[in-house]
Amino acid sequence: MGIRMRDLLGSAVESLRYEPTEKRLRAYLEGELVADTGHGRLLWEPRRVVPTYAVPVSDLSALLEPVETQADPSDRRLLDPSIPFAAHTCPGTVFDVVVNGTRRAAAAFRPEDPDLADYVALDFGAFEWREENEPIVAHPHDPFKRIDILASTRRVRVELDGRLLAESSRPILLFETLLPVRFYLPPDDVIVDLQPSETVTYCAYKGRASYFSVPDGPADVAWTYHQPLHDAEPVRHRIAFFDERVDIVVDGERRERPATQWSR
Repeated sequence: MGIRMRDLLGSAVESLRYEPTEKRLRAYLEGELVADTGHGRLLWEPRRVVPTYAVPVSDLSALLEPVETQADPSDRRLLDPSIPFAAHTCPGTVFDVVVNGTRRAAAAFRPEDPDLADYVALDFGAFEWREENEPIVAHPHDPFKRIDILASTRRVRVELDGRLLAESSRPILLFETLLPVRFYLPPDDVIVDLQPSETVTYCAYKGRASYFSVPDGPADVAWTYHQPLHDAEPVRHRIAFFDERVDIVVDGERRERPATQWSR
């Protein structure tokens, strides 16, 4: 019997997982080098859906000071990036990271695992990172994840409780591993006068997202990338809506609302 790849990837989510990378990795704290290695590993603690980086202790420029801490992990089945690094889901030792007197509390973790005995995982959000010479945001790039962006002539309607929000026959479709397809529409094809909000988020593959709310409707229901990363350049300034919160009709067929961490 065949195995769906999504199920195969998900079957190991309860395990501690790692994958070596040949990228040169550098982490900085307020301009000071914390780690520089060509022998890093991507590390997924049990139930984590995005990785962090683990580096050999020998490639650290910082001091590690063990601390007594017991972070209660979330009881959610899957831990998305909103769950802090400190919510560890496997046994190990937590450390403060100290560089030239600057301290990041509980920003390193050494799992109790023989395959990772000489490695410490670093809190991605506590440092500035480079893969080779390229800055990265949000979290490390996952080698088993990608985005694919395709122009289309499908007819896309966006509705909310029967109210038409947008309609376009020139969408750009963004496919991202294990996530719903997103329909990015030209701003001129959005019918409602969307209101910019103060909300911003960061994606490792697309960059900094700015959000919009519908007048007299839901907040932060749509977003755009004004300055996308190079992989997402085709969707610059286009607007996408959360399929989880609005109704998307494609070529006359109403799509089922997906259930994700963005559902409300």
